[in-house]
Amino acid sequence: MIRMLHLRVVAGTGGGPEKTILNSPRFIRNHGFDAQVAYLCPPDDSVGEKLVSKAQASKCVLHLIPDRGPLDWKVIRQVLRICREHKISLLQTHDYKSNAIGLIVRRFHRCALATMLHGWTDMSGRMPLYKRIDQWCLPKYETLICVSSDLVDECHRLGIPAERVHLIHNGIDTNQFQRTLTRSEAKRRVGARQDGLLIGSVGRLSPEKGFLELIEAVANIRQILRMPIDLWIAGDGPQRTELESAIERHDLTGSVRLLGQRDDLREFYQAMDMFVLNSIREGLPNVLLESMAMETPVIATAIAGIPKLISHGVDGLLIQPDNKDELRSAIEDLIHSSEKRELLATNARRHIEQSYSFERRMERIATIYRQLLEKHHV
Repeated sequence: MIRMLHLRVVAGTGGGPEKTILNSPRFIRNHGFDAQVAYLCPPDDSVGEKLVSKAQASKCVLHLIPDRGPLDWKVIRQVLRICREHKISLLQTHDYKSNAIGLIVRRFHRCALATMLHGWTDMSGRMPLYKRIDQWCLPKYETLICVSSDLVDECHRLGIPAERVHLIHNGIDTNQFQRTLTRSEAKRRVGARQDGLLIGSVGRLSPEKGFLELIEAVANIRQILRMPIDLWIAGDGPQRTELESAIERHDLTGSVRLLGQRDDLREFYQAMDMFVLNSIREGLPNVLLESMAMETPVIATAIAGIPKLISHGVDGLLIQPDNKDELRSAIEDLIHSSEKRELLATNARRHIEQSYSFERRMERIATIYRQLLEKHHV
């Protein structure tokens, strides 16, 4: 077995990429890799406990490294210790800081380096600076795995040779994410009303996710159609207060709910009459794969890798980002046609099974790893 380590920085308990990273070890083991995960995370016991719980559920060996911020380079010593103690031959990094650490660790520990690009979605605060650091590191990597075609284009703009860049879309465990409940039963379990339509969304509460515009669209539709329509959003983030104010301003307190962070969304997906992703920046979001696998009809913005995932009118509806009219029209389209919702949901499940299974994804990644290791004679 070839020993490898995934290295990533997480704020809080992490985000969408964790579903991919923590699931990878158990799937890639069948291809000859003994994979572990190391997270640089805030030194908070409650955060650590949640990350450990997620790792245990995915049968993943997890190392937690306390990280006190962007300038805490003491973590390098701990990463190096893990690599040496566990005889790591392949280090797979996942973000700007782990990319920089990987380049330093390689100077003191012989290993092959690969990086995975998940996308730069949140560009608030220091993120533009972190992106520039990332762009400086990436050309120094021999193997770059991108989850969407726009990230491949970004690598090419940085002058990285095409043979070092690989497009591997996110995948999903189709056994874990499959419908087990009727929509009516799922609504009963999550506490949604049976006599209305439930629109759902999932993501970090930040401007690039387009939740404010989604709330405004639902307010407008409810006013026009005079129907019992609810919107529930799972996730947390810096925009929560602004979204709460919008809910109150539109008098939607009883209809629009911010659910906070949820570890298990499967019942929520099954309760939705439709899932809406209204982001203006994404890679290829796992929540979209999950909702499609759970046979929930989806509406999503045509950005990054999403148009490669969804065929408009076949297994979902595509809208242009930051377009309120298209957003409202697509929601109304699915509200008025239960047959269309059913058709999109059935086709979406079939498409995920055929093209986006996690097993098939890891088989392709294992091939890329082996090619990299051959160059290093490992």
